[in-house]
Amino acid sequence: MFWIALLPSDEGQRTAWSWWGLRFTPRVAQVDEALLLELSGSLRLWGGRRALLQQLLQGQPELAGADWAQGPTSLIALGLLRQKMAGRPMPPQARRLPLDTLTAAREHIEPLARAGCRTWGELEALPRGGVSRRFGAPLLAALDGAMGRQPERYPWLTLPELFDQKLELPALATSAPELMWSAARLLAQLQVWLQARQLGVLAFELEWTLDLKRLDGARLPSHERLVIRTAQPAQDMAHLRKLASEHLDRASIAAPANHLRLRSLETTAWGGASRSLLAEDQARGDKLHQLVERLSARLGPEQVLVPQANADHRPEHRQHWVPAQQQLPVDVSPAPRRKGKARAAPPSDAIHPPWLLPQPLRLAVQRDTPQYHGPLRLLTRPQRIEAGWWDEEGKGLALRDYFIARSPAVGLVWIYRERPASLADSEAQPAQARWYLQGLYA
Repeated sequence: MFWIALLPSDEGQRTAWSWWGLRFTPRVAQVDEALLLELSGSLRLWGGRRALLQQLLQGQPELAGADWAQGPTSLIALGLLRQKMAGRPMPPQARRLPLDTLTAAREHIEPLARAGCRTWGELEALPRGGVSRRFGAPLLAALDGAMGRQPERYPWLTLPELFDQKLELPALATSAPELMWSAARLLAQLQVWLQARQLGVLAFELEWTLDLKRLDGARLPSHERLVIRTAQPAQDMAHLRKLASEHLDRASIAAPANHLRLRSLETTAWGGASRSLLAEDQARGDKLHQLVERLSARLGPEQVLVPQANADHRPEHRQHWVPAQQQLPVDVSPAPRRKGKARAAPPSDAIHPPWLLPQPLRLAVQRDTPQYHGPLRLLTRPQRIEAGWWDEEGKGLALRDYFIARSPAVGLVWIYRERPASLADSEAQPAQARWYLQGLYA
């Protein structure tokens, strides 16, 4: 058997180390102040004892270093760890360990010392019947387990279904950005949990507990919350730390906070990161959705917009602007290139100019001819649209004939003639029509 005894620095680190250890073995138990891991069944999988220890103890940079010791049984590993933490020299044999490193013997240290018994080996040399009558059977059972004469049984730890951890702040936080140091510690634990369960997080919640119940006579809530979402599942906390920092910079708290809680809201199966064998496909820097999420958190969702296409024949209604964060795709990787000829634009869109005016400009008409820096000469047949009849009360109704025209001073322009609704079923007379400038050609 091959056992490791770990001593994390605090309760939060103990939880994170137990989750991290479950990646290497299902046999992880908390015994007294330490974590015990039985790793003999995982040695071959991880390439031997040295490789496994290196990956276990150094493979997670987010975890603070923990003191550890190894041994053929769990109690020997725990005893060696206690000897190490006490600053005493490590004995060459487990039988030379002092009795205070064995939990079951601690309450009997003084009577055993008066009998001249100070080490595990000296305890083992005493008559078993007398030890059992004087000190009880649990002491002999612990000694037999430590020496490998009987199997060791522990309640093994398991991973929780949801991540939900709470942390006491080292000092009262008077502003939301002051919560970031503790949030980074909780995010490190979240990463360990996600990797152990092979999940990626899509949304999580930060909740802080307010230290005051009333402020200036007004009753305060007991907690305040901040929900953070990402477009793609994540295990790497670098982006989530930046995203949480941006959200906390813009958040405010009603009163000083004393505790911080992080809870997972949405997770999904982790498929791993996709990589390409081609060097030119290895994009550097942040992904698009990460940049959009951080900018939206920093500037506000309504300040980072993207156009969204609409199925509408009216040029001014063919797109509208929406918050970019709402339109982030689940997968923003570039689409594979297809061989063959490029697809031509639809004929109805081929004559559209590259520059559309924000609002159509009404043109003057002289002698039935529209004017724009001089008289306009029509170059094409009319392209007729009749759209917008579905809008409420017909406010968006458009009855237009579009033309490409030439201006003596500007060049090619895109204009339309508006037909009155009463003449929708017949040709409008030039005198009755109103002309508008819609766009310009380069």
